[in-house]
Amino acid sequence: MTSVVPPRPVPIDHELFASLDPPRLAGATCGRCGTTIFPVGPSCPRCSAAGSDISVVTLPETGTIWTLTVQGFEPKPPYHAPPDGFAPYAVGYVDLGGVLVESLLVGDPAMLDIGLRVWLTLVPIGATGEVTYAFEPTTGLEETGADA
Repeated sequence: MTSVVPPRPVPIDHELFASLDPPRLAGATCGRCGTTIFPVGPSCPRCSAAGSDISVVTLPETGTIWTLTVQGFEPKPPYHAPPDGFAPYAVGYVDLGGVLVESLLVGDPAMLDIGLRVWLTLVPIGATGEVTYAFEPTTGLEETGADA
């Protein structure tokens, strides 16, 4: 299921993205110990290096589901189901090769599984063009050669 994104998407947080067209996430790599993190942070969680030791990098657009769970019940107030009603959805961690990214997983939750190849996509979250990231199965999608 590919989400329909407005012609001029607005990222919910500019610091999450290296690019919107094509969608690519921004991460950071520590020059001291080689750790890659997402989202970009001011210091390395492994060795505490900071400043010029931290470089912003573009993360791969494809990866594999490392783990997932399905939210099968409607959220409690003050949160509300979408106007078209609640549907179960999956969230999980996606392994992008060196970094795990927590994400919404789009598509039929029954068809998602650990180890499944997924592709970065944008999903609308607001009425004024805001988007965030999610991952969806690569099945049937043409990959650009970028690999996790």
